[in-house]
Amino acid sequence: MPQIQVFEPAMCCSTGVCGPSVDPVLVRFAADVEWLKGQGVEVVRSNLSQEPQDFASNSAIRDALQERGVEILPLIMVDGQIVREGSYPTRAELAAYVGLQEQVAPSIYSAAVAELVALGAAVAANCEPCFRAHYDRARRLGVSKEDMWLAVQTAQAVKDEPAKQMVKLATRYLKPAAEELDELQVIQPNSCC
Repeated sequence: MPQIQVFEPAMCCSTGVCGPSVDPVLVRFAADVEWLKGQGVEVVRSNLSQEPQDFASNSAIRDALQERGVEILPLIMVDGQIVREGSYPTRAELAAYVGLQEQVAPSIYSAAVAELVALGAAVAANCEPCFRAHYDRARRLGVSKEDMWLAVQTAQAVKDEPAKQMVKLATRYLKPAAEELDELQVIQPNSCC
């Protein structure tokens, strides 16, 4: 299998999929990279702010940046040859670069879906500013309140399950002691908020 190298502009993390304003293109590309890896393709991502040595040590990348500037990022190489500059390829294009003949399902990941995912993540992370920002973006994209509510309920269900499992674990370890203390009143800690 060929190797794909992705030389990306400076980002806050290795994928750029973090913070309250996530670019849906980066989310889609991250999913496409994971799909490629699942097909056995080696994909190496280098971020200008986190792996500058990867840019400096590759003469083709170094020369391209010197000639045309950082506007050419992201830059995609397949087996050492530059195949794309300035934008992220689609999953179908990535598959074509490496000669995958399998039928590539079209992505359903849209800006609206990205905002639903972000709403769920905001609920799971207890991030009020994130929730407000993604609610506003989802509303502007025409996402219904019903769909937003379903995303919130899904996130809450995922978030609640580990808490339930912890109570089960604590009960299993501490049940004999708890039964002896049935008559004591449970003291709730002061709320922090």
